[in-house]
Amino acid sequence: MTRTIELEVSPLLPDIPSETDHCIARLQSLLNSRIGVHEVTILPGEKDASARLAISYDADRLTVPRIKELAHVAGAEISERYGHVVWQADGINSTRRAQTVADLLASKPGILEANADASGRFIAEYDRQLTDEPRIAGELKNLGVSVLAGDVVRNAEHSSKDHSHDDEDHAGHSHGGIFGANTELYFSLASGAFLATGFGIEKLWSGHPGWLPFACYLAAYFFGGFFTVREAWDNLRLRRFEIDSLMLVAAAGAAFLGEWAEGALLLFLFSFGHALEHYAMGRAKRAIEALAELAPETARVKRGTDVVEVPVEKLAIGDVVIVRPNERLPADGFILDGVSAINQAPVTGESVPVDKSAVSNIASARANPDNLADDNRVFAGTINGSGALEVEVTRRSSDTTLAKVVQMVSEAEAQQSPTQRFTQRFERIFVPAVLALAGLLLFAWVVIDEPFRDSFYRAMAVLVAASPCALAIATPSAVLSGVARAARSGILVKGGAPLEDLGALKAIAFDKTGTLTKGEPRITDVVAAPGVAERELLAIASAAESLSDHPLAQAIVKDGREQIGDETLPKARDLESFTGKGITAIVGGERVWIGKLEMFGQDGVPSLSEGLSGEIEAMRERGRTTMGVRSETRDLGAIGLLDTPRAAAKATLEALRGLGITRMIMISGDDQRVADAVGKDVGLDEAWGNLMPDDKVEAIRKLAGQDKVAMVGDGVNDAPAMANATVGIAMGAAGSDVALETADVALMADDLARLPFAVDLSRQTRSIIRQNMIVSLGIVAVLIPATIFGLGIGPAVAVHEGSTLIVVANALRLLAYKEKSGAKAIMETQA
Repeated sequence: MTRTIELEVSPLLPDIPSETDHCIARLQSLLNSRIGVHEVTILPGEKDASARLAISYDADRLTVPRIKELAHVAGAEISERYGHVVWQADGINSTRRAQTVADLLASKPGILEANADASGRFIAEYDRQLTDEPRIAGELKNLGVSVLAGDVVRNAEHSSKDHSHDDEDHAGHSHGGIFGANTELYFSLASGAFLATGFGIEKLWSGHPGWLPFACYLAAYFFGGFFTVREAWDNLRLRRFEIDSLMLVAAAGAAFLGEWAEGALLLFLFSFGHALEHYAMGRAKRAIEALAELAPETARVKRGTDVVEVPVEKLAIGDVVIVRPNERLPADGFILDGVSAINQAPVTGESVPVDKSAVSNIASARANPDNLADDNRVFAGTINGSGALEVEVTRRSSDTTLAKVVQMVSEAEAQQSPTQRFTQRFERIFVPAVLALAGLLLFAWVVIDEPFRDSFYRAMAVLVAASPCALAIATPSAVLSGVARAARSGILVKGGAPLEDLGALKAIAFDKTGTLTKGEPRITDVVAAPGVAERELLAIASAAESLSDHPLAQAIVKDGREQIGDETLPKARDLESFTGKGITAIVGGERVWIGKLEMFGQDGVPSLSEGLSGEIEAMRERGRTTMGVRSETRDLGAIGLLDTPRAAAKATLEALRGLGITRMIMISGDDQRVADAVGKDVGLDEAWGNLMPDDKVEAIRKLAGQDKVAMVGDGVNDAPAMANATVGIAMGAAGSDVALETADVALMADDLARLPFAVDLSRQTRSIIRQNMIVSLGIVAVLIPATIFGLGIGPAVAVHEGSTLIVVANALRLLAYKEKSGAKAIMETQA
């Protein structure tokens, strides 16, 4: 007999840093090899749970305890052999450098996989039988990369997300290693100083010793070429010819010709351009790192009758912290006591402070902290208003919404955009082609009547002109700036690919409930049967529905109570449910049925009169969700409900249309007539109703096959559809781990009005990337023929490095990008 059991992965493999780790596949393979096990499938985690293993086994040969034992033994075997490190390192300051370091480490014995990004985050998986952590750290040190002091291996007892960015000495522009911050800039300036000194001596001091200018130029070579040589050597070890290699060949060629001044100028300008580029990129990184500094360093915690101050990293789940007026909140949690308005802009981008109050049921809040109402929940890094608060902590400092945003934004740079991938492929072909062209130009003296020296000089000048420095930095600088700017407005974009795709969209699909609508059905129509007062109908319906936890039942109870005022509801008991149709209960001693029209007249339920059935059909035609109400002896009436559209929905769709989105579709599980009514109300192009979750996935696949399409939802129920869209966009992602993990773009606030700004920022980013590509390729296209026809190395390198700085400065404009008046107007209207 075949049975299936599901086991969570995290207890079996506590060391793994993410659900994509190879150790999960190893565990799957090891269990598959056990006798009696038929198949092991990996299932993604849901909500706060880790990934799971679905183990199909022969129940005649294996018991559940034996399966669990096999799984734990296999997990221990893998954990004992394979290790993981997640370090914050100094000395990795660009995407290119990160790739070089990761590739060199991956080539070492025992390193199974290595990844690094420009923020300095280094991750490696290794085989303990062949290497260990000190050896890995030593290999990094040999590459000029050092692990930051105090930043240790993140394993079973350390969260992989708990690394700090609070040391300003390790800002993004550090070239790092043993030299410290800004060393490349200082070396470059030293190179320029020695170059200027040597040139001045040569031109202005007629009786100078012959060796003195040469010594100055040699020193300029050393300081200007130090970091370039290191990078070129690392690339040569990987059998790669990069931009640094071209520059070194050109500088060596100038020295060979005795043109020491030009060679020194080349290395000075190249290193100076690199240093400024890293400094400028550091500005964008610091905009991201500034997010991490939003949370205070300490918190005041209640310990019995005392209040003590503790570091935020020492806060435990269940601690109660005291937050004074106008202070930043130290942790995610819910309010136990107090009322205040909290500025959530640092996390969600909301422009207006949000009113917050204490939870009504503390036990329920502790049992389901992720399902709290927005007005009870608070986030680390947000700013308290005028009221003092007591907040119970629900997440450790490394797991707060702010910490997750910082981590994901920091990792976003490593997620390459299509343009970045294109430029890398282009460089791999272009650089060898340039070397080949330079090699041919070395023999120009054979064809034309000129000295070999002139041919050699021309070849070196072409190497400089053709070096695609600006092209290499054109896209990463724009992506990083765009991601940082979005994060500042409460929009989390996970890398270059979704950032570019968002700006290329022509179609957007929206979920209905909770996205275009508030997700809170309201009573819109009350039709009482002859002889029945509306108050009586609402009182009976509210009493019966108060026994149910269905959202429609809760809406009837809430609105019904409001309309009948303080009137006491009749007693209700003995609830029975007709799945998907309605309910029945005893109200005031008489049985009452409430439900869809289709429930009546079947399975012993009395029929409704033709008149009341007609009223229900009329309400349906207007897009209402309807409930017929009848007692044992008579019709009582009907109630119509509608999930009301968000205030910002119509204006948001108009703004998106103004940005060039030509097709907007709503996909909903509701009746088609309900979908049509909401679609017409908010101004959609199309409304697709009666869709089950699988149908939504198929609908998105169909749309994606026609054009780039985004799916906007809550990131939880809509995750499968979002995963099949070009870009998945989750709303209200703050506090929702699932939404943060599944979405390509997360709107931290539950605010549809943020969407036009996200699309507009993406389009601006695409525009700047396009401008940068034109500048970088255009300069190369002009300089190559110019140097072939006589332009010298000095002017070529000046133009070359100038274009790099133009590209970076252009990208940094995104950091100051302003929201357009349309997006502001939507949010102001909503507020």
